[in-house]
Amino acid sequence: MKKLISTLAIAAATIANAHFLTFLPSTDNVNSKEQSNIKFDAMFIHPFEQTGMTMEKPFGIYVGNKKEELTLSETTKFEQKAWETSYKIKRPGVYQFFVQPEPYFEPDEGKYISHVPKSIISAYGMEDGWDEPLGLKYEIIPTTKPFALYAGNIFSGKVLHNGKPASNVEVEVELYNEFGLKAPSDTHITQVVKTDENGNFSFAMNHKGWWGFAALIEEGEKEYKGKMYPIENGALIWIKAY
Repeated sequence: MKKLISTLAIAAATIANAHFLTFLPSTDNVNSKEQSNIKFDAMFIHPFEQTGMTMEKPFGIYVGNKKEELTLSETTKFEQKAWETSYKIKRPGVYQFFVQPEPYFEPDEGKYISHVPKSIISAYGMEDGWDEPLGLKYEIIPTTKPFALYAGNIFSGKVLHNGKPASNVEVEVELYNEFGLKAPSDTHITQVVKTDENGNFSFAMNHKGWWGFAALIEEGEKEYKGKMYPIENGALIWIKAY
């Protein structure tokens, strides 16, 4: 019985501690030259619990569909290796940024994790193009304008896999909890919704702050110490509620 309880406790902890490749810009709305030098933090963490894991250097952080690669600098977040970069916005527009990571092996779950997060920024009031896909293999396309949202607003998106709507896919949702909030139970930490037959999902953001949405699709394998393991591919997007 003790062994069973221990096994169940480990399983519960694994479910509660969802991993997110967190990709946060200094703002999602540029309204002045003082805001135009956007700083980005990329870190592999548990957003609600505010604990970190080592993030190896990603393949790159890009503007648009790999049209421009940003320079990376190593930093420390939550006492773990993380990465930072910046981008100077020089003209009005809607800018999309994403991270292409090095897959991370999670021994507790027996799989690789490869999350590709993106952030969308409006500059000087421009709002055209926020729903245009980048053409990533796994991608969330917002169907709600992804900037200038309030706490309590519903965020909606569409999950694409190889450019086609992905049905019945779990989308994990967590708040970047820099507010010291306490969850009623471990199962409250990560919210989960599923896409419909057209790949659509919706979620009400009930608190201000950055929210991460991770659509998880298991596909492919990668070797670790002579054994093949499945890859959890995540299409992520980070949205801020005010």
